[in-house]
Amino acid sequence: MAKNNGNNTTDRILDIGLLSSHLWESANILRGPVDAADFKTYIFPLLFFKRISDVYDEELNAAIEESGGDIEFAQFAENHRFQIPEGSHWADIRSKSTNIGHALQKAMRSIEQANPDTLHGIFGDAVWSNKDRLSDALLKDLIEHFSRLNLGNQNCKADVLGQSYEYLIKKFADLTNKKAGEFYTPRSVVALMVSILAPQAGETIYDPACGTGGMLLESLHYVKEHGGDEHLMLGKLYGQEKNLTTSSIARMNLFLHGAEDFHIERGDTLRQPAFYSGDSLAVFDCVIANPPFSLEKWGDDVWLNDPYGRNFAGLPPTKSGDFAWVQHMIKSMAPKTGRMAVVLPHGVLFRMAKEGEIRRKLLEMDILEAVIGLGPNLFYGTGLAACILVFRETKPKTHRKKVLFIDSSREFKTGRAQNELLPEHVTNIHHWYSNYRDIEGICRAVSLDEIRENDFNLNIPRYVEPVIEEETMTVEEAIANLKTSLESAYAAEDRLKDLLKKAGLMS
Repeated sequence: MAKNNGNNTTDRILDIGLLSSHLWESANILRGPVDAADFKTYIFPLLFFKRISDVYDEELNAAIEESGGDIEFAQFAENHRFQIPEGSHWADIRSKSTNIGHALQKAMRSIEQANPDTLHGIFGDAVWSNKDRLSDALLKDLIEHFSRLNLGNQNCKADVLGQSYEYLIKKFADLTNKKAGEFYTPRSVVALMVSILAPQAGETIYDPACGTGGMLLESLHYVKEHGGDEHLMLGKLYGQEKNLTTSSIARMNLFLHGAEDFHIERGDTLRQPAFYSGDSLAVFDCVIANPPFSLEKWGDDVWLNDPYGRNFAGLPPTKSGDFAWVQHMIKSMAPKTGRMAVVLPHGVLFRMAKEGEIRRKLLEMDILEAVIGLGPNLFYGTGLAACILVFRETKPKTHRKKVLFIDSSREFKTGRAQNELLPEHVTNIHHWYSNYRDIEGICRAVSLDEIRENDFNLNIPRYVEPVIEEETMTVEEAIANLKTSLESAYAAEDRLKDLLKKAGLMS
């Protein structure tokens, strides 16, 4: 029979609200001994471990029922999506009262080894056996907390689990703020970028700086929402992420959202790209990313003689890898169908020297379709406004020799810690992009000749002048304003006279 998890609510169907709050409470258990920035290192592996254990039990019970009680048959690998070796199930860890961290670490490594093609290294590099940080009592509390809910498919649908997982990623991003920019892009910005690229069923999608996998998931969601066959997306999602913990979270994120087949590789994209075909980089239909802004020491030494020819427009400066990401992504676009959207700091639009020359060459190639200026303080880790550059390998005829500039810097909702791009803002910006026509004070399609005259400077205010609204005022309001100003002037004069008398400078 299946292992007994001892769940108290095995028959309860979980909704997003219940599961999200329960997961957030698990993070609160860690407060104190564990820094908030490290919550994700422990919570996500535990969540994934619990999920695959509960699903394994469901599969085991179904196979037992199907075979008329044949337990040996039910344990065959063919009956399970993931293999869980003897002694490595959630229930085995729950039964421990001492050295829980050591047992947990051993179980996770055993599961990884039993599923080398799919789960290799997925649990990350957390040191569960460090009792100074994770005492037996704390781990026991954490495991009991997770054990209260059954995370099998019957009780917890993939979309519910996936959305709750995303909720937790967002909460961790809020907690860590500045550091969050390394792994999280606000989902409204992601939704805007994906809607611009409009991925179709069967197309390949690639994120060279994939973080926790949000852009790949939103692309998959877009295909489903627009009636595409999700089965045509099997094996079509590709991502690379340098940080070990973050790349593991991305893989877990995709699995927990129900994604069946994808490719997430850990590594330094600029120095050692993971996807290639023969001697060339692999190419994709949709390329999308929010790479680290103005990355220093990004690998210019490697790019001096880049074997993939990614310095085709020039070698970016050592202190800023922005155009290294751009050139890598352009090289990764498929012929004809290739398109890309990338988030970058505004400096890429006007910085000169090496970057100015790269910008010139890219513009002369006529693959830049749009420059979209976003509002301030939308991203974690920086209050600066960012921009989205949209490239197409083959632009529509009506867009050739032009670049659409969109000033959407006023499209946001002001927040206490961070501003927010709301769905209506996303809709507006996407509408302006799709129409590709001039709107006073908002957007303008500019010829390459005009951009050339401006020395290939792409600073948005050069091409889209804000509309200054004339202030309307009644005569009564004007008189009232004058009266207030005069009263203030008289009061200031009286104060000055008093000060001069006290100083003996006036009788």
